[in-house]
Amino acid sequence: MPHSITCVELDADEWARLRDIRLRALLDSPHAFGGTYEKENLLDEQQWRLDFAKQTHIVASVDGVDAAMMFVENLQGDFGATCWVGGCWSDPDFRGMGLMRAMFEFLDKQADSRNWSVQGLGVWTDNNAAIAAYEKLGFIEMGGPQASTRQPGKFYQRMIRKTVSA
Repeated sequence: MPHSITCVELDADEWARLRDIRLRALLDSPHAFGGTYEKENLLDEQQWRLDFAKQTHIVASVDGVDAAMMFVENLQGDFGATCWVGGCWSDPDFRGMGLMRAMFEFLDKQADSRNWSVQGLGVWTDNNAAIAAYEKLGFIEMGGPQASTRQPGKFYQRMIRKTVSA
């Protein structure tokens, strides 16, 4: 029987849901993020709620279980980006099911109304699996590696994707 994938935009009242999946992501893939479990585990409810003021949080669930996440921030970025996508992660138990594709399709459906037509993101230059996954979704590497300000000594690659409507 096929699994049911549902994507939703969380609101500030669902801060605990965001916290729970974000902390799972930081424990599973600490190398993939600028933040750390140790720091983010100490944040209180008010601090988690503040994050919703600047970013849209999208969660994909499989049969009712939160299994992937991302955030979208409206901004005028490099290479014409109208938004920045970050915090992308999927639970290893659910990888290969199309969760990232489902979240980007969810994002694309709102691209015109929310100015998300040109999406940018940054990915660590040594995260080849993530780079390959983003390329399958239509992202193209832009510019050269950039030094991280959050993790000295690490470099990230900017990637850009235009929605079908852009």
